[in-house]
Amino acid sequence: MNFARRLLDKLSVYLPLIVMALLASGSWWLVRSVPELLTPSANKAVRQDPDYRLTNFSVKSFDMSGRMTREVSGDKAQHYPASETLDIDQIRIYAESKTGRALNARSRQGIATDDGKQVTLIGDASAIRQAFDTSPTLELRGQRLVALPDEDRLVSSDPVQITRGRDVFTAQTMDFNTNTGEYLLKGRVQGTLTRKP
Repeated sequence: MNFARRLLDKLSVYLPLIVMALLASGSWWLVRSVPELLTPSANKAVRQDPDYRLTNFSVKSFDMSGRMTREVSGDKAQHYPASETLDIDQIRIYAESKTGRALNARSRQGIATDDGKQVTLIGDASAIRQAFDTSPTLELRGQRLVALPDEDRLVSSDPVQITRGRDVFTAQTMDFNTNTGEYLLKGRVQGTLTRKP
């Protein structure tokens, strides 16, 4: 009886180690049996062709009060998962700033990133900011304009023409703040100012 009791006491000391060893070997067996569940499919090929198409579509964004702040529409669009972009034919953009300044932009083609942080307007691109308070209508034209909605900016590394009221400017590059109306022109800048009557 004493011998059996001493044996049980010794086994109870080693019992947690035995259980842990059994659990470890069971886990090792499980990992070896199902490796495909644990390894990420990093080598999985991303689709190069479009995964969906849109026709005569419109996408609207609203602020917390329910006011529409942005609308992007187009004749046709194709989404490419490989580049995470939406290619849009005959793109049209309407945007309204917090101060109520409206901007309309369009071009023959547009490329929008999935996160909505950049929209590139390509081919006969134009953006018109409507007159507001004392600021006259402002029109930007070029072959390529890049809209950065979160930053309230329109930029171009290609030549642009800016018409502000009756004044006309041309430049090699442009950085335009759509909220404040300020623009930075670089490269060869030329301007024609019309005297107010």
